[in-house]
Amino acid sequence: MVVLLRGPAKTAAVLLAGGQGTRMAADGQGGDKPLRLLGDRTLLAHCIDVIAPQVGLMVLNANGDPERFAAFGLAVVADAIGDYPGPLAGILAGMRWAAAQGATDVVSVAADTPFLPTDLVARLDAARTEAAVPLACAASGGWTHPVIGLWPVDLADALEADLRAGMRKIDRWTEKFGVVSAEFPTEPFDPFFNVNRPEDLAEAETLLRTR
Repeated sequence: MVVLLRGPAKTAAVLLAGGQGTRMAADGQGGDKPLRLLGDRTLLAHCIDVIAPQVGLMVLNANGDPERFAAFGLAVVADAIGDYPGPLAGILAGMRWAAAQGATDVVSVAADTPFLPTDLVARLDAARTEAAVPLACAASGGWTHPVIGLWPVDLADALEADLRAGMRKIDRWTEKFGVVSAEFPTEPFDPFFNVNRPEDLAEAETLLRTR
């Protein structure tokens, strides 16, 4: 299924939900992190609502039975390389899917980051244009967030080759081609706050009430 959205037609989003979620499982509830409730909606729904207006297409990267995400109406692609090699495999899967739909760029976001900026894609694109490099990632509070980035799909072959050769760290890979960080403010809170543990979900509930 391909859902057409309201943002730039040549930019697609890949929502990364392919991790194993072992830290969140510490509360004994199990299940997928992105399907945990924040307020009355899932983390994934919060993420979709922010990203959808910024892109033309969207795909979900998740492993296992895709039917558990059927309610969201999105295409689901598994990691391009097995054995959970990390987010680069999910980004590659998103790049391959996006290229098949005619997109030229993919913005990757973690599906457990419910407070993403509403101007994420525009600012990533502006940063890489100004720096004259092909790649951009988000930054905030003195930290870079390599998983949240903008990727040209024509780098997919190079990424797959390096993944199969053992590459796992995003920042090591992106620096080969040129990457710039786009800084985002952390007030009233960090927009890249992600929910890894049960206590993070409790904190996210507090943040949600302050928005």
